[in-house]
Amino acid sequence: MAYSPEIREAAKRLYLRRWTPDEIRDELGLPNNRIIYYWADKSGWRDMLREEEVDEAIARRIVLLTDIADKTGMQIKELDMLINQHVKLKKQRVTFERAAAGEQDSQHSTDKGSNEKTQSKGQRKARKRKNDVSHLSADDFAPWFSTLFEYQKTMHENLHQRIRNILKSRQIGATYYFAGEAFEQAVLTGDPQIFLSASRAQAEVFRTYIVAIAHEFFEIELTGNPIVLHTAFGDAELRFLSTNSKTAQSYHGHVYVDEYFWIGRFDELNKLASAMATHKNWRKTYFSTPSTKAHPAYTFWTGDHWRRGKADREYVEFPTFDEFRDNGRLCPDKQWRYVVTIEDALRGGCQLFDIEELRDEYNDDDFSNLFMCIFVDDADSVFKFSDLDKCTTDADHWSDFKPKNPRPFASREVWLGYDPSRTRDNATLVVIAPPIKEGEKFRVLEKHAWRGLNFQYHVAEIQKIYARYHVTYIGVDTTGIGAGVFDLIQTLYPRESMAIHYSVSSKTRLVLKMIDVVQARRISWDAEHKDIAMSFLAIRKTNTASGDNMTFKAGRDQTTGHADVFFAIAHAVINEPLNHAQKGKSTWSLSR
Repeated sequence: MAYSPEIREAAKRLYLRRWTPDEIRDELGLPNNRIIYYWADKSGWRDMLREEEVDEAIARRIVLLTDIADKTGMQIKELDMLINQHVKLKKQRVTFERAAAGEQDSQHSTDKGSNEKTQSKGQRKARKRKNDVSHLSADDFAPWFSTLFEYQKTMHENLHQRIRNILKSRQIGATYYFAGEAFEQAVLTGDPQIFLSASRAQAEVFRTYIVAIAHEFFEIELTGNPIVLHTAFGDAELRFLSTNSKTAQSYHGHVYVDEYFWIGRFDELNKLASAMATHKNWRKTYFSTPSTKAHPAYTFWTGDHWRRGKADREYVEFPTFDEFRDNGRLCPDKQWRYVVTIEDALRGGCQLFDIEELRDEYNDDDFSNLFMCIFVDDADSVFKFSDLDKCTTDADHWSDFKPKNPRPFASREVWLGYDPSRTRDNATLVVIAPPIKEGEKFRVLEKHAWRGLNFQYHVAEIQKIYARYHVTYIGVDTTGIGAGVFDLIQTLYPRESMAIHYSVSSKTRLVLKMIDVVQARRISWDAEHKDIAMSFLAIRKTNTASGDNMTFKAGRDQTTGHADVFFAIAHAVINEPLNHAQKGKSTWSLSR
């Protein structure tokens, strides 16, 4: 039986409070107390009793951050810091124990010969070897494997497939699983493992998961980047790369490509992944949530890329979508394809969400895209995915932006855009860095979403942002709770505040400004923020109720912030005049 991390963590907390295994079993409703003894022996809970206050607090935060699917850059950095601190505490304890053991060895060695002394020193030196996993076997991974959901086990059962292509719902633990799988395979085979992501920060999520898994299940503190494991089969390197890494093509091994439907220039990415896994003994694993049919990877998923230019393949049939959901299928192009929707995840044992609640919260199109693996057709959207994809970047390259600093952007000015939802109880605020020199772009530095109708709380959060940045402008939509927010903001910051009253003309002005900025490639955001592109794609052209004028609409009813993010950005960017000089000509028109 698989036990969730929450159950194991609860049992651990009770154990460290010195509850008996019988009491823990009764409290948590476990079938027996044997599993308590197993966890205590395997994870060394007895050794942790001394340091439970500090160590346990750090461990709880690590577990919490590890379970977050879409981590921000700040959360990733916090997780790395906590893991490093946790390692230091463990090292201090190990050093103390070895020092005590060393004193005993010293006393005992007075009656021994010099050869035995040399042997003892050699053994102590061997114990200090970093990232030593040579003692682990397949049986040692059984506790980790027992925590997997059924669909994760299906992925594991298909390790023999040379190419695995997986379309998945959001937040079902795919990145966590593949991090564990790669660690397991590296330990048991000595093979190198390579992780490719849109940004360096996203690639580091794999490393964070691997470090956490090694610590939780094996009490091993992994260090280094890349991580070099000393296995029974030789050294195995785990490398974490972004797709724009200049040295990426120089490595080889089993390749994992994360969220490939959100990575631009897929043809180049696919060539890079294929070059890394050229030898027949290397695997390639692609997995992603769907984006749009316009993405260049769409034909890679459907098999049309394989059919292209081959007359004999034109009418070759591939398995159906429902067959992909049924434990996956090996296709004519020798790719094993697998689809895991949120419904499949629920049937596979993942009880982390309420599907009916999500259906109520999202409109049908958003729910289908986010959770049922249905691609968005952007044919009717004002914006094209190909244009939006060019706006993504790796924010780690912004040398003047230090998110961990008290003043992340020093004294440079920023603009804020605030958008309250008209139909839901949440709002979105973005921090935008405007260009100050020729050739610079607008940059989305931060993105916040706040729930609740308490506009005073929203204002308090905005004040915190004012304290960290040099804010010279904030555009506030005064619809709904936005009116209350604007009244307070205008009192606090009268010179920076700008009320945005919605009408056909004002909405058209906002959208046209964003069309101009996107098509001129004058805005960028971190590739991690996939919801920004989806928010732009939600904007569509329509007619007013009278039919006399054209306007724009967005799927803002019962969604969770997609269109809100677009309008928040537009409320900030509109501070720049519409007649900003630019090179090139827009390809978009108002003609019907």
